[in-house]
Amino acid sequence: MITRFPGLTATRSRAVVHDGLVLTVAVTPDPAPPGLYEQTVNALKRIDESLKLSGSDKSRILSAIVYITDIKRKDEMNRAWDEWVDRANPPMRACLGVDLEPPHLVEIVVTAAVR
Repeated sequence: MITRFPGLTATRSRAVVHDGLVLTVAVTPDPAPPGLYEQTVNALKRIDESLKLSGSDKSRILSAIVYITDIKRKDEMNRAWDEWVDRANPPMRACLGVDLEPPHLVEIVVTAAVR
């Protein structure tokens, strides 16, 4: 069974649960703050909300992919990540430099286990 939690638009789910896994994607809500650190903090808050909605939490994250517009600014994203991550259960994580639709500077994709 696939459970989809509605997103902000009719064509996107906020999170999807299937076979004990939660898949979710987050960006900072609009209006987006100008800083990469601030956008990462806001996107991680949205990850927390989606995981809670799906019956999970950050301690159950298996993997995360972080897309940022300027890989040279990765340290700003890392600071927000390090403040947020469950250090007792750190997930696998990749960070890629990509083009994102302005004004977004960061997008985070997470796969987690349901409780």
